[in-house]
Amino acid sequence: MVLEDWLWHMIIPFVSYTALIVAAILLFNQPVPALFCIGAVTLLLLFIGIHNAWDNLTYIAFERYPLEGNPPQD
Repeated sequence: MVLEDWLWHMIIPFVSYTALIVAAILLFNQPVPALFCIGAVTLLLLFIGIHNAWDNLTYIAFERYPLEGNPPQD
């Protein structure tokens, strides 16, 4: 796996879920900042999911089903 795959599939989601847990802990003491953090994490996880779905789609389209003139690269 390349660095981009590690970032988008492992590191950024881990940081997002960690921030979500911290926001959940802080929700009772500081509700307004915690709710903003929960909203930001939700949007970040949505963008991560869209990026990862697009990454999988391009892999399937170009690597798994190559054009007729190009043999698969294994």
